Amino acid sequence: MQFEFTAFPRGTEGRGASRRLRRTGRAPGIVYGGAGSPQPIELDHNALIHALNQEAFHSSILTMKLGEAAQRVLLRDVQMHPFKHEVLHIDFQRVDENRKIHMKVPLHFINAELAPAVKTTDAIISHVMTELDVSCLPKDLPGFVEVDLSPLAVGQSIHVSDLKLPAGVTAVTRPGPSPVVATAIVPRIVVEVEEVAAPTVEAVVGEAAPAEGAKPGDKAAEKSGEKPAEKGADKAPTKKDDKK
Repeated sequence: MQFEFTAFPRGTEGRGASRRLRRTGRAPGIVYGGAGSPQPIELDHNALIHALNQEAFHSSILTMKLGEAAQRVLLRDVQMHPFKHEVLHIDFQRVDENRKIHMKVPLHFINAELAPAVKTTDAIISHVMTELDVSCLPKDLPGFVEVDLSPLAVGQSIHVSDLKLPAGVTAVTRPGPSPVVATAIVPRIVVEVEEVAAPTVEAVVGEAAPAEGAKPGDKAAEKSGEKPAEKGADKAPTKKDDKK
């Protein structure tokens, strides 16, 4: 997917200038890298917010119209307001077609419903990673990488080394075992409910039912063999009774 947007040169810099710029509906930014020097820019804020809501805008090579020229750039950083839906600053990097780039691309998970872990058990598939860092030439940059979940069984995982990457694209990972992308697990809560439910039912069945008409307070008397005291039987004499 090709993205094209318009930027304008920004003549003023600093916090105060950026604050005044945002009040006019513009977002401050900068473009750097390549053969040119860093260039402060400004963009229409509403159009920028709309573009940022699209996944491909974050992982594609973009065409930026700046003045009379068009430049191919990558989105490198976005600073958002802590609680307002407002862009405080945005960074773009110029693309050199002959140099490899590092970029995070989203992972698209497919065929989860065909996995044996889902079809034959109560397992769920956990997405451990949602994006992948790749290295490639700009022309080979994919919009996303597909992850086929159909062979996943309970207790198994899909690793970065299992992914089928496009030609010219390599995954960038740390030294050591290949990171886990997705795994199939049985929720622990299901096992715990089954173990706790069984003794609870047996306890209820083994408990003797109270006799018809019996009161809760009569249980202790029944165990000791004594009859429950009648109302008022042991009532202490009052002063009026003494006078009589």
